[in-house]
Amino acid sequence: MKLVPVTCAIIFHQGKVLAAQRSLAMDLPGKWEFPGGKVEVGEDPKACLIREIKEELAVEIEIFDSLTPSEFAYPSKTIRLIPFAAIWKSGEIRLLEHEQVIWLDKKDLLSVDWAAADLPIVHELQEKWVKLVTKIKLER
Repeated sequence: MKLVPVTCAIIFHQGKVLAAQRSLAMDLPGKWEFPGGKVEVGEDPKACLIREIKEELAVEIEIFDSLTPSEFAYPSKTIRLIPFAAIWKSGEIRLLEHEQVIWLDKKDLLSVDWAAADLPIVHELQEKWVKLVTKIKLER
């Protein structure tokens, strides 16, 4: 089975991260995820993520770190989820693909029903939360 590279954004804003719920038109409807999308052939993963977030949520992000990629085999495909930590730079969130979005703080991360591929990233985010939030503060 072909490995599909997919990026996702852990978008921080005011001490919380954005989670997006997949719509009925998407695979895994109702599941929560970090928004992002498929890397096109020859595309840089960071450039892909900036493009995808603009297309899906109509906002600009600034990537400041990366987390460990997660590979997950769904029945129809295997994805390699490539996570980047980012901050919300500008724009007003518009739901162009997702059902809804919520902002979660560290203690609420496991309160939603995550897509299976996102779960390892959620756990790593919990471990690295303080380090990432500190990095944002240092760079601002």
